Amino acid sequence: MSIARVLAVDDRRENLLALQAILEGLPIEIESVTSGEDALKRLLTGDYAVILLDAHMPGMDGFETAGHVKQRERTRHIPILFLTAVDYDPHLAFRGYQAGAVDYITKPFDPWVLRSKVAVFVDLWSMHTELALRAAEVGRLRRAVDEAVALLDGAGRDRTPDPAAARARLDAVRELP
Repeated sequence: MSIARVLAVDDRRENLLALQAILEGLPIEIESVTSGEDALKRLLTGDYAVILLDAHMPGMDGFETAGHVKQRERTRHIPILFLTAVDYDPHLAFRGYQAGAVDYITKPFDPWVLRSKVAVFVDLWSMHTELALRAAEVGRLRRAVDEAVALLDGAGRDRTPDPAAARARLDAVRELP
């Protein structure tokens, strides 16, 4: 299974470095970008367990970025944790939740709380990934069983199956993982 990736988005590099230090030691890969536009570009091809998103950035702010993330079919399921240096404002927090955030955290925050929240979303991502792999495996096994049953049914009706064709079909079934 692949390692979980976290997308950190903040226009201030020192904040990105602080996030990396806080999350160091977790079984994750952190990708950092300095704008909402760059975050959306990364999300076109990358899969992420969670997005840590600065609410206030020049250009496309975090609220607008989150709106775009939640509009895309491919990314709408990714949890977003808003981080902001602005004192807690219930209207801004509400705006963050409206944009699709699962949490809205104001600075200064307890680094252990942030680590715990990220760890929970990484665990959920890992479980989801494992379930998807298992579902695909079950599908492959189901097709293999159906193929074997069809082969046996054909042999029972025909009594003279083509041995070479039967062997090729069995070999194909055996090769399925």
